[in-house]
Amino acid sequence: MTSRDDFADGAPVGRDGAAPVPAAHRTSNAFGSPGTDSTVKRIDLNDALIKHPDATFVMRAAGDTMNGAGIADGDVLLVDRAITATHGSIVIAVVDGELLCRRLEVIGAKPGAAASGRAQQSVRLAAADDVAPPIDLGHAVPLEVWGVVTTVIKSLTA
Repeated sequence: MTSRDDFADGAPVGRDGAAPVPAAHRTSNAFGSPGTDSTVKRIDLNDALIKHPDATFVMRAAGDTMNGAGIADGDVLLVDRAITATHGSIVIAVVDGELLCRRLEVIGAKPGAAASGRAQQSVRLAAADDVAPPIDLGHAVPLEVWGVVTTVIKSLTA
């Protein structure tokens, strides 16, 4: 069983570049009889969850402001720095030198529009609770998106 301290915050994850990439296999949701040879293959979570290994980092969520988006205090986040943030993405953004996890809202944007080239757009970072107010960055403040959250890993045991 892993503990909360088993994941180094900010540690890069992914397959070693020299290691061969295994072929993708589909399996059933049953494991077969323990007395017979099973053809179930192990799932490599790096291959299943990480598209850009050199640009993906592990972070731990702190606080409850993103509970409404399914991100609780202590959850492990996979953050991909190679993905362009778009309207509606959950991002790790730098605000006043602090990394914050928030939903990116580009006001005046079409769904899926990137946050760049926003002459007529306003940007804000919204929490997923009813307590924390959105951080309105307006038109002039440059937004530094550190990465896009792609996966949330939660422990179901205490």
